[in-house]
Amino acid sequence: ADHRCRMSVNQVCVSRPFKLIALLCVFLALSLDVAALLSPAWVTAQRFSLSLWEACSQAGARGPAWEAEWSCFSTLTSDWQIATLVLLVSGAAATLVAFLLAGISLCRGTQKQHYRTVAVFLFTAVVLQACALVLFPIKFIDGTVLQTYHEFNWGYGLGWGATIFMLGGGILFCLRTDIYEDTM
Repeated sequence: ADHRCRMSVNQVCVSRPFKLIALLCVFLALSLDVAALLSPAWVTAQRFSLSLWEACSQAGARGPAWEAEWSCFSTLTSDWQIATLVLLVSGAAATLVAFLLAGISLCRGTQKQHYRTVAVFLFTAVVLQACALVLFPIKFIDGTVLQTYHEFNWGYGLGWGATIFMLGGGILFCLRTDIYEDTM
């Protein structure tokens, strides 16, 4: 937050905490990104589940679903799934660097010097994440023929949520709050 207003007896200082809100956005983006990366449910269907790390299917189409065993295998053998994972992890790493730089800058009071750097890291993360989140469904639908209805589940949604918070944080770090500090 910018708290550099000089006040006399008859003046009021208006302080807008854009940078603290931006830091909160970056923290939420990082948290959602970690949850998305660890999520077991990016795509689900009847007797099928796909995450970034493994695909699981339920053996035995007959009988009650709770009785059949699940068999899982790594998805890290497919080029597009590895590319998706690398893009998401790279976006999360850029977001982590942005969060640490923003947190240190705000605590030390040297925030103005690093705002653009933080924003560049966040916008880079947005591009990486968006590429991964567009690549994933295109390649999944292109390469998989499920005989049943499937849906992109909460893990995939968390990835988009993280991307939106990254974009919001980047925009807030680009705002020049010094021109908003008015004395009334």
